[in-house]
Amino acid sequence: MADAAGVPSARPLLNAYPDSLGGRLADAVALLRRPELAGVFDGFYVLPSVFNTDLDRGFSVIDYGLDELVATEQDLADLRGLGVELKLDVVLNHCSVLSPQFQDLLRRGEDSPYRDFFIDWNRFWDGHGTMTDAGYVQPDPELLEPMFFRKPGLPILMVRFPDGREVPYWNTFYQEVVHRRPDVPELVGLGLQYRTAVAVAALVGRALDDGVAPGDADWGRLARHRETVLEHLASTRSYLGQMDVNIASPLVWEFYDETLRTLAGYGARIVRLDAFAYAPKAPGRRNFLNDPETWELLARVRGLADAHGLTLLPEIHASYAEGTHERIAREGYLTYDFFLPGLVLDALETGSAATLAGWAREVQGKGIRTVSMLGCHDGIPLLDLKGLVPDARIEALIETVVGRGGYVKNLHGSTQMYYQVNATYFSALGEDPRAMLLARALHLFMPGKPQVWYLDLLAGTNDHDAVAKAGPGGHKEINRTNLTVEDVVARLGQDVVRDQLTLLRFRSASPAFGFDAHLDVHADGGRLVLRWTNAGATAVLEADLATRSFTVTDGDGVVVLAR
Repeated sequence: MADAAGVPSARPLLNAYPDSLGGRLADAVALLRRPELAGVFDGFYVLPSVFNTDLDRGFSVIDYGLDELVATEQDLADLRGLGVELKLDVVLNHCSVLSPQFQDLLRRGEDSPYRDFFIDWNRFWDGHGTMTDAGYVQPDPELLEPMFFRKPGLPILMVRFPDGREVPYWNTFYQEVVHRRPDVPELVGLGLQYRTAVAVAALVGRALDDGVAPGDADWGRLARHRETVLEHLASTRSYLGQMDVNIASPLVWEFYDETLRTLAGYGARIVRLDAFAYAPKAPGRRNFLNDPETWELLARVRGLADAHGLTLLPEIHASYAEGTHERIAREGYLTYDFFLPGLVLDALETGSAATLAGWAREVQGKGIRTVSMLGCHDGIPLLDLKGLVPDARIEALIETVVGRGGYVKNLHGSTQMYYQVNATYFSALGEDPRAMLLARALHLFMPGKPQVWYLDLLAGTNDHDAVAKAGPGGHKEINRTNLTVEDVVARLGQDVVRDQLTLLRFRSASPAFGFDAHLDVHADGGRLVLRWTNAGATAVLEADLATRSFTVTDGDGVVVLAR
């Protein structure tokens, strides 16, 4: 719950998909009622597939209504009844193609009130490039060069308006154009003879099966019907994807306000801002974390959030050297500690406490209020360590985790621009229970509000079957295993899980911890001592990284856990 100043407590929160722990949010609520989990978690970060979403495991939002197959208002009320506060997401940069706003644009074109709710690429770049034969503006090279890209090629989706025009809209993330297979009667209706229609239907079907655009297929002696059929396919195509919204539109700000009101109504206390750094755009800019526009955007969103009693947590990956985490903290926001997952791995692999201890002192000394973690739904961040850990050690961490069955995600092939490792944290540690338990102890004694990924707590291993099932781009599923209630109950009996719960229960109950508590840090080679004091209470972690042994004691010297 929140402290007296309105800042969320520094006690632990659980992190999971709404269907990760049993299949429905109600199952997760029932699990939180179990005695094994009593007094462990102060909050629950439920990932956005709790909403009406289509792609990216929840981060392509159609609308912020609850997904009726996984969650109900009663489930949220039951969480509140347990004293567990909610953390939920708002995706600031984009909405699903299937959102009511974009679907209205597809139906009504120029007559849609949402004509400028999304970003018309050609209007944005008008006067700053050259119109191509394909119907989109190619920006001038000197304006395009600074831009940060999440995928190859220009970030556009060509959208067909009702009048037949093709209009490009800004699309930073995923897109898919779906051509509907024409049937024979349909083609006959276009004026094709029956046997010709059979041949054309087969040709188009083969092209789609092979992943070839119908227009690029070899039409041969059917070429005289090519344009007629392609025009028909264009008029009946559909889309999937995440379309960037236009923050210059008043309707977008009405949408933001209504969304925050909805989440507050669900009982949310913390709102994570996803993809906010991509929202402000201007020709000739990087269009990722534009300064000062990004901070102006956050300030305006914070004004809306304050009116609904919500605390904002901006989410962004950037290297330590860039100092973005400090800027977020200076602006008065909670910030993610995306350095800690890699620092804990580094400390355990090298046997040295120096860098981890230095980071603990820095967070405390600069008054940075963080939400910390080991694993999460999105992988183990390692780009973030640049400037804090030598590049050679970062590369060694990547090699180690990949060698233990993890995957590297690069930004369209460039490891110099962005990478993270996809693996469960337990597998990243070599599936060593002692390492996992020490990692959790370090996590809980570092500054910040600990966020605990459900699969880390339950000592989950790399799910390669899920990756294979998901197909291309499914690397993140390695750390997103959906467990049955029976699976969870069985895992709660494992020593490595029970010991983590002991540590978490102590972390949640002890008044020694907190954003304004005092932390003493002592490091000597592979030995690390973290001592928290607050309100007359004390908590101490003494760890030996070389042997992966540790002891946690309270202020009276009573041993909470020793391994």
